[in-house]
Amino acid sequence: MTAEAAELVRKAYDALAHGDVQPILGLLDDEVEWHEAEHVAYWPGGPFTGPQAVLKGVFSRIGDDFEGFLVDVERISELGETLLVEGRYRATAKSTGKPLDAQVAHVWDFRDGKAIRWQQYTDTWQFADVTHGEPEA
Repeated sequence: MTAEAAELVRKAYDALAHGDVQPILGLLDDEVEWHEAEHVAYWPGGPFTGPQAVLKGVFSRIGDDFEGFLVDVERISELGETLLVEGRYRATAKSTGKPLDAQVAHVWDFRDGKAIRWQQYTDTWQFADVTHGEPEA
């Protein structure tokens, strides 16, 4: 399943670059635990549980905050039922006009063909700087 999951994840990131979040949501188990990096703007202090919570707490907000948001995937490593995705977030913050170009790692844990847990690691300082810093001149 991991090779198939890797291809589905890659396609889901491609769809996200075109504003379509449904492929990512379709990968998620009904009880998925979605962990944003601690102190990133969308982190609620714990995990989001379930696809609708992820949609409301993360993806509906990305469109409000960024233009051209995408995950530029550099590598997907298969580790049993776990995928490690390495890449970069690329976008422009709407509030400041500053570019986001942040290193990112996502850990996807799968069971029975669905993601049961997702963990993000990224540059939270850069997110804060580009969305709340001084606008580009």
